[in-house]
Amino acid sequence: MSLVIVKGLSLSYGARSLFDNQSFTIGPSDRIGLVGANGTGKSTLLKVLMGLIKPDSGELVLRRKARIGYLPQDLVHAGDGSVLDNVMRAVPGRDALSERLLVTEAALAEARDEAEQLELAGSLAELHEELDHFDEHYGAHRAERILTGLGFEAAGVAQPLSTFSGGWRMRAALAGLLLQDPDLLLLDEPTNHLDLPTLTWLDAFLRRNNKARVLICHDRSFLDRQVNRIVSLEIEGIKSWPGNYEAYQKARAVEAEVLMKAAVKQELQREHLKKFIERFRYKASKARQVQSRIKQLDKVQSVQTLEERDVVSFRFPEVASSGREVVTFKGVSFSYGPAKIYDGLDATLLRGQRVAVVGLNGAGKTTLLKLLSGELAPSAGEIKLGHGVVPGYYAQHHADTLDASSTILDEIWKLAPDKAQSWVRSVLGSFLFSGDDVEKKIGVLSGGEKARVALARLLVKPANLLVMDEPTNHLDLDSSEALIDALEGYGGTLIFVTHNRSFLDRLATHVWDVRDRRVVPFPGNLAEYLEHLELENARAERPVGAAAATGPALPAKDRKRLEAEARQAKSTKTAPLKKEIATLELRIAELEKAQKEREGQLVDPDFARDFARAKPVMDAHRDAAEELDAALARWEAAQKELEAALS
Repeated sequence: MSLVIVKGLSLSYGARSLFDNQSFTIGPSDRIGLVGANGTGKSTLLKVLMGLIKPDSGELVLRRKARIGYLPQDLVHAGDGSVLDNVMRAVPGRDALSERLLVTEAALAEARDEAEQLELAGSLAELHEELDHFDEHYGAHRAERILTGLGFEAAGVAQPLSTFSGGWRMRAALAGLLLQDPDLLLLDEPTNHLDLPTLTWLDAFLRRNNKARVLICHDRSFLDRQVNRIVSLEIEGIKSWPGNYEAYQKARAVEAEVLMKAAVKQELQREHLKKFIERFRYKASKARQVQSRIKQLDKVQSVQTLEERDVVSFRFPEVASSGREVVTFKGVSFSYGPAKIYDGLDATLLRGQRVAVVGLNGAGKTTLLKLLSGELAPSAGEIKLGHGVVPGYYAQHHADTLDASSTILDEIWKLAPDKAQSWVRSVLGSFLFSGDDVEKKIGVLSGGEKARVALARLLVKPANLLVMDEPTNHLDLDSSEALIDALEGYGGTLIFVTHNRSFLDRLATHVWDVRDRRVVPFPGNLAEYLEHLELENARAERPVGAAAATGPALPAKDRKRLEAEARQAKSTKTAPLKKEIATLELRIAELEKAQKEREGQLVDPDFARDFARAKPVMDAHRDAAEELDAALARWEAAQKELEAALS
């Protein structure tokens, strides 16, 4: 049975139509990735599902007693009370249970009739059991575990939520949703504001949960791991695809190719019929055949090929080579009031490196980039740019760096006043600004549009050092992937902060870990660094004296060989589990797709009344449901086994 059924959804804003008579369903185990270009209505659709926006027409049917939880992309309100209080309030009902318990206890104390006493005692026992169950699933201990996973310190959960920044308030709101464990979870860019450890925890938490969800996320790696179905907002309407985003892209490409071939074949058929008609139109002996061809031509219906949306497409220009040492930090210190962020920082960024700056939120990642770009000045020490270095800075809050009163065209043209307007317009066209769009004021643009303007600035003023702070925030998935593609071909030096795992995995060649008011550099990508940390932690956890018992430290060559053997042993253990999980996910997707098709038949009254036709479908639906339950149970068990093997 479907969890949510949407029928005939239509919604417009003025002359702009977002949805026109669209229908779709959400099953109880659907983990949906909602994709589409900026402005196509992804966030709006979540608000419609949550009941925050009323559509112009259509019907939304929710399964009885189903609970929905919603995390918006932006959250500014902070509730009264501590962090823990706000998270606990996300699950209503405990106060009412406690009140019923007190009332029943008072009634029992006053009761004199034995039968009444027995009845009240039974009710009291049931209420205690219900309260125990509530506390087990929605109590303070579980709330604190979730808050810890999302990065809150034990002492922090007792502090007023109003004292925390917007990013931490978002984490508290997310904790409340995870504590609720709703039947349907609506998540709009939940990875924003999360550091790498928290993102890893959330990834694992959500993968263990088999409840339904609809996820909007510009991090392709995270999205692919979380979903088993893609709902895409296309020009032709809302469409659904089994599998993850990669499977959707392949299926979409196949569909486009099939339709294009059908259109070509159809056009050839039409041309053939037209030629016959024109050739024999005036021959009496062929009149019957001509009339037959005319009727055939009238019956040939047009094949509607897919109309793809324009996507961001650009590449960075060639840049001049800089000196070998691009940036040098020497004894750099910096504080925000009494809070010391850096103390005696020494670090060197070399030409051609692509450095991912990682660390816990609040460690000073963004501060490091602001110091490097000159937006902040160190309180002590020196930051020196190397020979021939031309920096370009993409700020996390790029909107603050744009002139709201300027037009898009003027904002870009002022950086390259010697260029022709046609050249500037061609650059803006790569970022989907064309025609009269370039005359729009910056102040009226959406977050995604402002992000594209900020990126365009980097192209018209070429820099051989790019400093980028959360560059994929506010970009849709296609634009985010286009930026990664462009940076892969960039010839300069890159240093960046991002929570986007796809961005990290594809671009980082070096890691700077911000901790203890300094930077710990690592010569490798993120995966290699995380593996290095695991080995470090394993060594730290060895019993006292274990190091001495093993003799002197191994030579670097032997140590690397042993580490490689350890990785190979882990891979040998986990590879069969990974293969089984992938096979199970494919089978689950097939079963769920087939179940949806059968459900579509069974809800048809005419079909259901025809017992001879309906009986085999009902039997197949029941058998598939049992197989699906077993597959889901085995998938969950295999995931736990894999996590244990990797730990």
